[in-house]
Amino acid sequence: MTKTVEAIYENGVLKPMTLLNIPEHKKVNLIIEDEISKTPDILSLASEVYNGFSLEEIEDIEGISLNRNHFSRV
Repeated sequence: MTKTVEAIYENGVLKPMTLLNIPEHKKVNLIIEDEISKTPDILSLASEVYNGFSLEEIEDIEGISLNRNHFSRV
């Protein structure tokens, strides 16, 4: 079974934020991941912008975005 659980490290002990429902003395493996590493990488996200679009659709989108006539001056 694989389960992801948030925990806080206090006084040398990892304290889970939720009930684990694991039997006492059960041996488990831990993978420690900093919360900061969960932040999405902006370059990875940017590389996915056109996923699912054809080359023609991408060219249309870029053409519209570069044509300043489509933007209002308020």
